[in-house]
Amino acid sequence: MHGTSPTQHPDLIVGIDGADDAGVFRLRDDVALVQTVDFFTPIVDEPEDWGRIAAANALSDVYAMGGTPLSALQLIGWPRDELPFELLGRVVDGGLEVLAEADCVLLGGHSIDDPEPKYGFAVTGLIHPDDLVTNAAAVAGDVLILTKPLGTGIISTAIKSGKASADQRVAAVATMRALNAPAAAAARRVRVRAGTDVTGFGLLGHLAEITRASRVSAEIDAASVPLLPGVRDLVEAGTVSGGTRRNLAAVERTTDFGGHTDTTKIVLADAQTSGGLLLAVAEPLSAALQQALDEEGVRGTVIGRILERQFEDGPTGTIRVT
Repeated sequence: MHGTSPTQHPDLIVGIDGADDAGVFRLRDDVALVQTVDFFTPIVDEPEDWGRIAAANALSDVYAMGGTPLSALQLIGWPRDELPFELLGRVVDGGLEVLAEADCVLLGGHSIDDPEPKYGFAVTGLIHPDDLVTNAAAVAGDVLILTKPLGTGIISTAIKSGKASADQRVAAVATMRALNAPAAAAARRVRVRAGTDVTGFGLLGHLAEITRASRVSAEIDAASVPLLPGVRDLVEAGTVSGGTRRNLAAVERTTDFGGHTDTTKIVLADAQTSGGLLLAVAEPLSAALQQALDEEGVRGTVIGRILERQFEDGPTGTIRVT
């Protein structure tokens, strides 16, 4: 947050000044709290799916740090005079379903009368400090692996405008409500120490956080990045959210797109909801990570690599798209 002075404490491991996925506070030498909060307005039509996606999205930040979710507090904004509470009950049921899947206990929460419905969670998890995954631990030579396809922002926008097909809607909802727990478990087995989840800032925005925090550069192979079905066609038909356009404007100064089209730029900047993990792993361990992901039922795709901070043969931006 601009202008905010970070809190100082000897047991604060990751705080507000790090632009990481969650805060981390040491309780003992062998255990720390991981804490995060996330909520948003409806992105799909079905209330249960909205609740499921909101829960998976909030839990994802704990998984991205290498932690295990423990408990959650529910956050609700609801237009009580405009929408029935029965509808809210269906949203809550969806959220509780995914919390139960994650073995995360709902402790309570808070609700307010709000003209625009909002739903989400504050989540607390646990982690051994030695197992922490942060966006500041990537080093040159690391391989970048992505665990979910891109395109949820584009398809969510298409759903709202009635332009998404039934297959696209089903695929987007399935990936958004899927927990990142299996991917996090695989990363722990291989002892991955650098990564993040891909959410509102898009792939390029969250990769840029890694390059800044780790003081490195990165290269992305656009053709290797997995996409949800029909995403490029939707972009070419004009289906792009305002958040995605803001993401692209934010990364254009430090990204060399080469000769790639505007469609590719938009896809790589698409504002995701409950996206996958983006993991940076030493090249000798990349095969082991992909095997661990496969054993957890997760498709891990190599999409690029971490480079030295300055490119040797061209621009000095932090990300190059090939």
